[in-house]
Amino acid sequence: MKKTCGIALLGIALFANAQRSDHQLYLKGNALLIPIGVVNIGAEYQVAPKYTMQADVLISPWKSFAGNHAQIYMGHVEGRYYFSEAFHKWYIGANAGAGLFDLTKWNYTGTGKFQRGFNYMLGAVVGYQFKWKERWNIDVFLGGGSSQGFYHGYEDIPPNTWIRYEAPKNGKYWNRSGELLPYRGGIMLSYKIK
Repeated sequence: MKKTCGIALLGIALFANAQRSDHQLYLKGNALLIPIGVVNIGAEYQVAPKYTMQADVLISPWKSFAGNHAQIYMGHVEGRYYFSEAFHKWYIGANAGAGLFDLTKWNYTGTGKFQRGFNYMLGAVVGYQFKWKERWNIDVFLGGGSSQGFYHGYEDIPPNTWIRYEAPKNGKYWNRSGELLPYRGGIMLSYKIK
């Protein structure tokens, strides 16, 4: 009950703050990923003169890419601090996110083995945003940090049969993998709607 009330109060506070006419809102899309068929869209909202919040999703729908699994679904929230003013020039920030994946890890490429599971991420970002045209900005950024994954490993056996290539260890059902990775980055085209 306390958790539900806390979430409701947070929602009301965010909605009330969103009604401020002096705060800007940009819708964004990652132009760097579109040529390879990956969608990364989001919104960035000003919460103070030098602070913004961004929420975005990334979808890689590839069941197979160069013979390897490459489906990824991620969502992030990110707080940003701009050194000059919101949406202008250099910024740093912190982010948190979660994802689902069906992919071939880099060290299993070409083996017919792949991993399916979920992960959570905590990290930082650095970037630079500048005005391109009236109502348009370009946001160049790179972020990463700790990615903690929980997955099952499978091997493709034709036709369309999967078997687990590893047995659960010590009675644990999920394999676990933790890395420091760059997991965010690109060139976002941003359009000011407010």
